[in-house]
Amino acid sequence: MRYETTMYQVGNNTGIPVPTEILDALGGGRRPAVTVKVNDFEYRRTVGSMNGQFLIPFSSALRTESGIAGGDALSVDIELDTAPRTAEPAADLAEAMDAAGVHPAFDALSPSRQKAHVTSVESAKTEETRARRVAKVVSDLGG
Repeated sequence: MRYETTMYQVGNNTGIPVPTEILDALGGGRRPAVTVKVNDFEYRRTVGSMNGQFLIPFSSALRTESGIAGGDALSVDIELDTAPRTAEPAADLAEAMDAAGVHPAFDALSPSRQKAHVTSVESAKTEETRARRVAKVVSDLGG
């Protein structure tokens, strides 16, 4: 489904407005998971709401990567995202979870919790920090 809009911005928060009639036509409720193509930049998110309107969050990292800013004119293609949402752990994290027998606990987490653990490990700047974070994830999962 395609529509035209303007990037909404309040302070440092930006989002792509989604008209109610578009949400209704998608048929996924008021907070559906969607794939979005905006000005030839594609990503996946969940529709949220802010200040009484439905928005697809657009982080500062996405603004930097796409070159899109608050107030920019947008051509939006939106579809329901039915693909499973999972975060793939790095090899060292996967091996540690397998060795401790907690990989099934990781798989049972919500996609956002999986992503939080993976991002924590992958954002470590030193090997020592990474090893500590891997150990913490394993411990948090019951290992």
